[in-house]
Amino acid sequence: MKNYFISKNNITNITIGGFDGMHLAHQELFKHLDKDGAIVVIDTNYANLTPRKYRGNFTSYPIFYYTLDDIKHLSGSQFVELLKKDFPQLAKIIVGYDFHFGKQRLYNAQNLKEIFKGEVQIIDEYLIDNISVHSRFIRELLTQGKTVQANDFLGRAYQIKGNIIKGQGLGQKQFVPTLNIQVDNFLIPQNGIYATQTIIDNTKYKSITFIGHRVSTDNNFAIETHILDQDIDTTSSTLEILFYEKIRENQKFNNPKQLQNQILKDIEIVKNIYLN
Repeated sequence: MKNYFISKNNITNITIGGFDGMHLAHQELFKHLDKDGAIVVIDTNYANLTPRKYRGNFTSYPIFYYTLDDIKHLSGSQFVELLKKDFPQLAKIIVGYDFHFGKQRLYNAQNLKEIFKGEVQIIDEYLIDNISVHSRFIRELLTQGKTVQANDFLGRAYQIKGNIIKGQGLGQKQFVPTLNIQVDNFLIPQNGIYATQTIIDNTKYKSITFIGHRVSTDNNFAIETHILDQDIDTTSSTLEILFYEKIRENQKFNNPKQLQNQILKDIEIVKNIYLN
């Protein structure tokens, strides 16, 4: 919503990128913006760490979007002219060391310095433990269930948001009560059991979350979360889940009692994990 209240006419400096993840390397770029700065996102429609409408949750700067399909035909000079037209007070552009732009991504950060008649600041590669921080690497970690490492690169717990839906109803009757959600647009971490926090009605609760096919019951895919030591009665239609640590793989159990015993063991494990 920030974009609706801030005019492009007042923006003097921008940083440009895809910014899926809004991770630590992205935050390093944002540090070089001043009070009249803004974030310009080249939207590929493939963002799934922080889908479009969620990026604003991780910055105080206004965000403006260009759809890649609308600008990918432009030469480097044409793209810069578009920026100058849309941001008439533009005096400074901040980009990463690996920034490319223009038709077929033929232009790089050094070319931007030659084309743009203003200041261009190129930010060096951002490393953690000698590993370059990139959204694609974070995606790989999440699809491998390595949420602890992914969070180190994000600078926060990875989170998804979804609509609360009706589940099997077995949890309340036979196991532990769970909230089931339908998630769209977000990358889903690898199947398994996770130590999590769940946000409902703006309140954060310690939780344990299952992702995968319920191979011990109906074999349907589900994302369901159990709130620890709380009886939650909510009228909310949505919730958010923050992922901290994968505690085990999805398993098939021979009978409901075995499954129930494992669930109780999992809950005890999560209770002893510190979630900040």
